[in-house]
Amino acid sequence: MLAEARGPDPLMSVDPWKTPTHGKDIKDPGIHHRQRGGKHQRQASSQRSCFMGLETRPELVWEDWNLGGEFTKTLVLKNIHKKLQKLHIRPPASKFFSASITEIVVLSPGTSFSIPVTFKPHQRGEYEDSIEFLGKEGSFQICLRAIIPCHVLEVPDSVMLPLCAVQHSSRTNFLLKNASKLQTSFQFECSAPFQLNPKQGLLKPGQECHITVIFQPQEALVYQQHAYCWFGEGDKAENCCTVLLQALAKYPCLQLKNPSSQEEEKRGDPVLQFGSVVIGQCLRKHFDIFNPSPVTASFSLSPLSGGIPLFGSAFSCDITKGNVAPGGSLRATVTYSPATVNTVSVEYLTLKCRGALNEPLLKLTGNCIGPKVSLSSSVVNFGCVEEGGSVVQTVKLVNSSPVEAIYKWDIDCNGNSVFSILPASGTLLPQSYTTLKAVYSPTYPITHHRRVACVILHRDPVFLDLTGTCHSKLQKPVILTPEHLVDSARRQLSPDTLNAVQQDHNAQLDQQGVHSSMEEVNQRLGSAAVMPTPDPVCSSSSISSLHVSVVPNELVFNHKMSSSVLTSCASSQSVSITNHTRGKVSLVWTVAQDSPFSISPSLCDLAPLKSTSFRVTYDPKQLNTLHGAELECFADYKDSHDVGEQLVCPPWCVTVRVIGHSFQPGKGHYIPCCSLKPPQVVFPALSVISNRTVLFQNDGDLPFTFCLDHSSIPAGTESLFVEPSCGLIQPRDYQILTLRTTPTEDSPKQGFNLRLQLNAAKLTREITVVSVVEKPCMSLEGGNSLYFQPTAVGSQTRRTHHIRNLSRVPIRFQWSIPEPDQELIFVEPDGGELHPNESSIQTWSFSPLSEKTYTLNLTLIFWPVQTDRSNKSHLTLKVVGVGSKGSIEAEKAVLDIGEILVGSCRSFEIPLVNNSLCPVTFCLTVQQILLDDGLAYDPETEQSALQLDYKEGTISSHSTVQLQSIVRPHRRAQYLWNISYHTINASGFVSSPPQTLCEVRAKGVFPTLQVIDACSGGSVGTLSKMHLWKFFSLDSLNEHLLSNPSPAELTFRTPARHSFHSTPSIFTKAILDFNFSSAPINSDASNFVLMFYNPGSIPVDWAFLFPEDQQVELAYWAVTGEFSSTELHQMKVQDNQLFNISPRSGNLLPGQKRAVHFSYSHDIVGTHQLPVVLKLSYGREILLNLQGVTVERDTPYLHFASNQYKFTSVNIGYNSPPRQVYELRNGGAVPVRYQVDMAALSQLQADNFNHPVLCCFNPEGEVLPGKTTKLEWIFSPLEAKTYHMDVPIRIQERDLTLVRFEGCGRDILTSGSSNPLASSDHKLSVPCVQRVPFPGQVLFLSEDSVFLGDIPVCSQSSRILFLTNVSHTDIAHYTWELPQQSTQQVVQIHPERGCLCPGECVLCVLTFTATDYPTVYKLDLVCQVTQEAALIRYHDALQCWEEEKERQRDEFTITDKNVPESQRILIDQEPLAAPARKGPPLRKYKTLPPICASGGFETMSSICTKLTKAERRMQRETSKVWRRPRPPQPALLHLEVTAHSHGLLEYSTHFPDQFNKRSRYLQSVKKQLPENISLSTSLPAGPSTQTHCPEKDILVHILTSLLRNILDESTFVQSLIPLASKLNTHQHTQTFSSHCPSIPPSPCPPMCSTASSSPPATPQPQVLLSEAADMQGTAGGSGNRPEKQQTLQAEHVPADMVEDVLLNTLQNLMMEAVRGELVLTAPSCTIISPLASTSCFSGRPEEAPTEELMSLSPSEGQKTTSSSIELRSPS
Repeated sequence: MLAEARGPDPLMSVDPWKTPTHGKDIKDPGIHHRQRGGKHQRQASSQRSCFMGLETRPELVWEDWNLGGEFTKTLVLKNIHKKLQKLHIRPPASKFFSASITEIVVLSPGTSFSIPVTFKPHQRGEYEDSIEFLGKEGSFQICLRAIIPCHVLEVPDSVMLPLCAVQHSSRTNFLLKNASKLQTSFQFECSAPFQLNPKQGLLKPGQECHITVIFQPQEALVYQQHAYCWFGEGDKAENCCTVLLQALAKYPCLQLKNPSSQEEEKRGDPVLQFGSVVIGQCLRKHFDIFNPSPVTASFSLSPLSGGIPLFGSAFSCDITKGNVAPGGSLRATVTYSPATVNTVSVEYLTLKCRGALNEPLLKLTGNCIGPKVSLSSSVVNFGCVEEGGSVVQTVKLVNSSPVEAIYKWDIDCNGNSVFSILPASGTLLPQSYTTLKAVYSPTYPITHHRRVACVILHRDPVFLDLTGTCHSKLQKPVILTPEHLVDSARRQLSPDTLNAVQQDHNAQLDQQGVHSSMEEVNQRLGSAAVMPTPDPVCSSSSISSLHVSVVPNELVFNHKMSSSVLTSCASSQSVSITNHTRGKVSLVWTVAQDSPFSISPSLCDLAPLKSTSFRVTYDPKQLNTLHGAELECFADYKDSHDVGEQLVCPPWCVTVRVIGHSFQPGKGHYIPCCSLKPPQVVFPALSVISNRTVLFQNDGDLPFTFCLDHSSIPAGTESLFVEPSCGLIQPRDYQILTLRTTPTEDSPKQGFNLRLQLNAAKLTREITVVSVVEKPCMSLEGGNSLYFQPTAVGSQTRRTHHIRNLSRVPIRFQWSIPEPDQELIFVEPDGGELHPNESSIQTWSFSPLSEKTYTLNLTLIFWPVQTDRSNKSHLTLKVVGVGSKGSIEAEKAVLDIGEILVGSCRSFEIPLVNNSLCPVTFCLTVQQILLDDGLAYDPETEQSALQLDYKEGTISSHSTVQLQSIVRPHRRAQYLWNISYHTINASGFVSSPPQTLCEVRAKGVFPTLQVIDACSGGSVGTLSKMHLWKFFSLDSLNEHLLSNPSPAELTFRTPARHSFHSTPSIFTKAILDFNFSSAPINSDASNFVLMFYNPGSIPVDWAFLFPEDQQVELAYWAVTGEFSSTELHQMKVQDNQLFNISPRSGNLLPGQKRAVHFSYSHDIVGTHQLPVVLKLSYGREILLNLQGVTVERDTPYLHFASNQYKFTSVNIGYNSPPRQVYELRNGGAVPVRYQVDMAALSQLQADNFNHPVLCCFNPEGEVLPGKTTKLEWIFSPLEAKTYHMDVPIRIQERDLTLVRFEGCGRDILTSGSSNPLASSDHKLSVPCVQRVPFPGQVLFLSEDSVFLGDIPVCSQSSRILFLTNVSHTDIAHYTWELPQQSTQQVVQIHPERGCLCPGECVLCVLTFTATDYPTVYKLDLVCQVTQEAALIRYHDALQCWEEEKERQRDEFTITDKNVPESQRILIDQEPLAAPARKGPPLRKYKTLPPICASGGFETMSSICTKLTKAERRMQRETSKVWRRPRPPQPALLHLEVTAHSHGLLEYSTHFPDQFNKRSRYLQSVKKQLPENISLSTSLPAGPSTQTHCPEKDILVHILTSLLRNILDESTFVQSLIPLASKLNTHQHTQTFSSHCPSIPPSPCPPMCSTASSSPPATPQPQVLLSEAADMQGTAGGSGNRPEKQQTLQAEHVPADMVEDVLLNTLQNLMMEAVRGELVLTAPSCTIISPLASTSCFSGRPEEAPTEELMSLSPSEGQKTTSSSIELRSPS
């Protein structure tokens, strides 16, 4: 966009903006620059344009100019055209621009011409002018402009920012350029969420600046906002331009995925399970952070608050924040490093994304496992060893875990003990063992027993009992065995017990001495049993400490420390041993050789309940060394050797740890290199004794000593013990420290530091110890409240609720629900165990029992897993729920699916709506009903046609669910499904009666076709539509097509090749004949066109399958070559293509029509048949037997379409049975004589009491070639029954054909019909109206058949028809051929011939006059249609032919034998056809196709048969013959006219309502009766008394014009309105003589009429039927009087004229309505009716003859409409 402003020169102030960049193209897809336009363009002057082949600038622009100066620019013209250019130049018109140029310039191709243009300004402003160039091809102008400098900024039209996530930001840049020569300051105004940077600045001329647009959306919306840029001079920024900022914000979404587990993600939040991990090791696993959103999302990953351990988490993640691209993923690694054995670590990582609507959680869980170590034997018995001797035994230490085990034996193996175990420490690999050597080296003859603990890091210790007995020469104590240990452990014997045994030899125990000590021991053992890690040192002397104890048990020499431990700078210290028993014990210290520590005395006896002291001396042998040892003392019962082996009490062992150093004062100690693992120790937050182990390792090359600083133990934690609390650790060795305590509430919450002093110096190491008791703590989601949505009474609603363990110990929980509320609510799981920091999802189910609001208080009870339920805590959860009633309904009460193909399926949706407050759980039931009569549905044997996607479900409140359903109709029927529902309670049982939901209706249909019209051409073009309907059995075909297919017909639902034979199998019982009639050989093919129509609502795929279409193509070797005569005949027909159908297949949409052509070629003489299957896909299969006959031209042949014919039913006792017609058609080329065998008729008459049941009027005659002769019959039944009469018909006195006639006699009294004479059985099933024109049809009849119904004899009826030219280009001529009935012209059409232009229509009036005898009329009127173009071509060809004939007649030629004769022979008539051959011989196999396309001109017969010489000679002669052109073959339109005339007496009896409305036209007809029929009465005949007068026509036309002009005169019409009287129509009174001849009924009318009747259009005397019937009745009553001939006196009565005028007027009105000149649906106007007058017939004008009118739209595609003209009187 180019934004400009006008103003003075700005102030020159400079900012450090970017200098102009030339030639740099900044491409940004989001920035759209406006196309620079308007009045001032900067770059247009530098661009080159082409005008009329001249290249030049489109304009010259002066920018830098001042007043008073001259500024010149050069305009260059270059001729780039290929020819010379001559230009006339018009200089600038103003005085401000001048150019030194000539008027005419000539430019050669490629040359240039320069024009200097000078600008002289007079004042400051803008100037504009032009220079015009004129050439031969036109003119063009070059614009001259001078502008003043102004502020111009170039900014983009719009800026599109990248897609951005909510609460994120995106940015882009656009270029801001100063396109003016002035310094321009700018300032942007923009509101959130857009920001521009920089917002303001100053641009030098031509300088550019990049503006950064920052987009920070807070909602997911589409943003469009204008940023306003104010620019100008300094602070006076008065000009403004805008930039449209466009951006789209979307919500970000991140997902956590565990690549190793997909099932957990489906259930909820993903879980990363580490399983069991060895302590001290780490395990890494991965998870993915996936971004399915289209925007980049930034995230932070952190542990869920509230559950972080004191000393950090066991889990660590390498990613804490980052960005994920759209559709991308980021893999994060979690490391699990457990520090506490036998604990389960649970932690949750929460993924937080700014702007996202969700915060997914990732659960991390892992289990820490430690070593599992055992001994191969828990007791090692060394037996009896001599004093000073040594015994070695082995024992296995087995590690059965996958964890490396670090162990340390708690025994001094440096000679200070009689027992030693080697190695004393070490590392045991996973799943391995080591063999330990146990050495027993006694120095004093006593029994020895010591329980030694093997301390294992991160594991409870294992204990080994070492036993041995030392004998000397003088002392031999009882040998100690493992059994003594078992007995001692079982009985816990003591010296008090032994004294009691000595006094009393029974085995009773001292209740006071023994049992008191036993209880203490059991309590100590019991407490040790419950400790997770027992104290190994105390456990080794747990029993000894109860009987013999030593104080202190630790001695430290030369250590300066302020503690309760006895320390001294002296070299000796004392220890005290106390005997707690009532027996005397002997104390023996184990003396080690070369040890700096010694004790005295080494032997001592101690009385019961007494104490004694011993002196421990530290005497190092060298200076500056460190020493440490464990002194050992055994206490044995003094008199145990006198009680026997069964009561031997093992000795007790007590130990004293001593350390010391020999560093001289002032000598500095070296700094030890050591480590503590782990440096922190956390005890369970329970008030129970717990143990933890710490590995104290010497990583240096020098030993060091350590000692616990007891002053570092705070108050409240005095129960903390460290074993060993002092000791010496050798280089590269280690010591396993065991910490034992009972956590208290007074202990510091964050722990305390336990100091260890090293090397008696100020060097310390600290262990952080946490041993505080915490109350169990749990949290409930939602602030201790849980709300349920409204729930249907009896149903159930579920909700999830989270509980979390916020304690550091595992907790067991249990929900407590009051018993009355247990029917309303329950939870799963109701109890369980939660690890520290673990959450549990509780599923609550609420089932209300009534409509009300429930408030329930439920209690959560929880306690630590390590304790019993005595220390329980409670939390209360408030639950609120509402009980309600719910129901569902369908969106539509009735759902009509429509028609569905049987066997197929259709899916649809039923919207189910829940408008209630609560969700509804329902169960659907479907009831199927068949609405068709006679169809039943049995649900046990037939599956329902309606299948629901689901029948049970739940719909949320105020929501809609689409129920997917499928309908599969099994048969052709109308289906009705009643869908009802039940509500389901929480137990899954029905809780309500069925309620109607909706009705679903559908109709199962098969594909249907229907033939709605037919036409013929070629050899059968003269056949009427009624004959076509019979020849092709179209009534039966339609009946079959509209009926249901049988299961066999659905064997192949679509057309398929299924047969291996040339005669395929038939799967249908529907077999019909398609009779193509007959014709001579080489005649035109018999063509039939059927109009197929799809009346259904589904598409139809149809196909006509010839035998070859159903045959599977076999390989040549598989063909047997053996064929039957039928197969050979079919092969012959198919090879010669005698029958053809086009198209053979197709698809018809609902309501669509398609014309199908059937043809039969008369190429081979004989009777031919071909079975063709009409297959509707998924529907009917009908076998069509195509039949055709071809005869020799010299062979007489009558074609019988059927050998059966059914007469119209006749009432018995009918005096005048109707005359009926049976037609014979000559299908050959020569006339054929026929003769009816009258003997059969005579025999029939004799069999019926000499009553002529069947009479034939013309039993003999001749049928011309291609014509039809009507045999006239009278069927007069004698009884009410069906007659079957076989009548032989002989042809040419040779062939005999037997035709069966069938007729039914009806009894008027028993027929039960209200109108027994109704001619319903004569009404044709052929369609009366043609809806669609056939291909190539030019003229279109409004009606194809006219049914006049029942009429009286001698009556006249008329109908109006329309003939329309449906072509848009062709002019058509038409001519009507009118048939005769009994040699009488009973029908006329006016006009009989004419011409129609394209789109034009003509009104035709059909007038039918019945004869004087009852007759069944079936007339075929033919309209010959010829196109004018064909006639013109014919006349032109005929004129050429006649001119050539005239020329040949007048000229003569001198013949030269050497010159070939080129003159063509003219022939007037077609020569006689050569005798036709019988066709090619039958072949065994099909013929091969033509080799190349060039042979396509040959027919199949010419390929298969070699031409004879005569035929070849005839072909050569034919090329030299010029035959006379024949007129074009007209197209034929057939109009069927049917009627049934009755005698006057019968008509007046059975049609009284129509009787008085009919008029009888008297005619003069000569009557002649057949000789072989005896009649009681005969119909008299007389000459016609009426002749045609031309004066009547003149009078009619004059009156018509006068009446029309009078009615158009408004003054005359108004003057007639007040007239009260009616106009009297003048009529002549006809008088009849009293001896008027009667017209008696005759059962047999005359055979033929000798006198021809006058044309029906001629007015004839008429009498009303009622009067004629009276005369007939009177005459019938006087049958004995002699007949007299009377002549009616007829005159031209004015009533006939009035009728003709009215008829002509109505015809004109109908024609005007068709042309659109008259609207028949408009309100009727008032027409003055004629005055009433008395006539000779009747005094009522309403009884005047009326005419039925029918109108049909003449154009194609319009609907047929019928209209009537209504005449109304003023009253």
